[in-house]
Amino acid sequence: MSVDVRPIAESEVHDWLRAVHTGFLTATRVTDSDVAQRARYDDRARTQGAFDTGTGRCVGAFRSFAQELTVPGGAAVPATAVSNVGVLPTHRRQGLLTRMMRAEFAAAGARGDVLATLIAAEYPIYGRYGFGPATAVTEWEVDVPRTGLDRRWSAPEGGGRIDLVDAADYRRFGPTLHDRWRAAVPGAVDRGERWWNLATGAEEMSHRPYKQKFHAVYRTAEGEVAGVAVYTADDHWTDAKVPQNTVQVWELLALTPQAERALWHFLCSIDWVLTVRTGYRAPDDLLPHLLPDPRSARVVTSADFLWVRVLDVVRALGARRYEVPGVLVLEVEDETGPAAGRYRLDAGEGVCERTTEAADLRLDVSVLGSLYLGDASAVRLAALGRLAEERPGAVALADAVFRTARRPWCPDVF
Repeated sequence: MSVDVRPIAESEVHDWLRAVHTGFLTATRVTDSDVAQRARYDDRARTQGAFDTGTGRCVGAFRSFAQELTVPGGAAVPATAVSNVGVLPTHRRQGLLTRMMRAEFAAAGARGDVLATLIAAEYPIYGRYGFGPATAVTEWEVDVPRTGLDRRWSAPEGGGRIDLVDAADYRRFGPTLHDRWRAAVPGAVDRGERWWNLATGAEEMSHRPYKQKFHAVYRTAEGEVAGVAVYTADDHWTDAKVPQNTVQVWELLALTPQAERALWHFLCSIDWVLTVRTGYRAPDDLLPHLLPDPRSARVVTSADFLWVRVLDVVRALGARRYEVPGVLVLEVEDETGPAAGRYRLDAGEGVCERTTEAADLRLDVSVLGSLYLGDASAVRLAALGRLAEERPGAVALADAVFRTARRPWCPDVF
């Protein structure tokens, strides 16, 4: 069986999308509007298909797009975001993903991308290609009557206010609010026009119709938009006709702790609501302790989320900032990409360069990806046998250098 891996042609978008839907088990048909939307937003040069030469059918899919990833210190680093990856069950274990991933890494190097990112649907796959889990998410379910909040709440403290707006309003102010928010959150990524159109119902996918949402906006005393909560609610009543609804939060962005507190308190004060599900939050989110009784928020999801693959070690380590000064020489192993080599990181100066000095630590590029945003512990990784200490004290120094005071967070699936 022969399979040709290459960028798709315009006439092949329909077949490629069918392969995506089949691989993700989302749909059995592709509409003309789906094809038109992909043709408008996707870069076909960055959209690969694996085509069975016997049948001519697309049996594997792979797409990337330009992305900016916020790193510790606030820099926005250029990355290639990998998405829509799938191989049909009839053509698995034939090396098709490896071929598409290698082609992407070569193209990313030519473009000057520093990192590659993805959201891993399955844990065991992507470490083989140098990706490491770099952020995590936690979801809480809040038992509203147990929170201890005064349900008679009517306005935030400090002179701010909360208004309900429609999706069109959110589409207008949302991108600016998000850009301000992501600049301060390591792990956050930028959002393009397609993201905003799908999030606000301006466009939709045939297999995933838009569901209307509520939008609560927090404004400061001066009238500045400093936060938003996007949510839906079910319509659950008991046999005795008593409402027992659940609010599902799809997004809550806040520029200040005051805005964050006000939005959560608002959500927990809505009439008829007994439960609030928070959506994917940072593992060290403020929420549980914004409530008088933090135990009213029960963890229902805890998982790895954004995975990072370092392509250019010098630029990646030089772009971020570090908690403490220190010098580390890293021996990076990379069997499937360009990152292999020995590097000297001066965390105090924020400078990284190739070196011939003796290594302090030896680690795979996937481990470097896990350390990169500050979430992983070098001490823990060493205990697991995933990095080796060549100089006494180097693991403890790496832990102090790479870790961040707040955990990185990426709330976006892509």
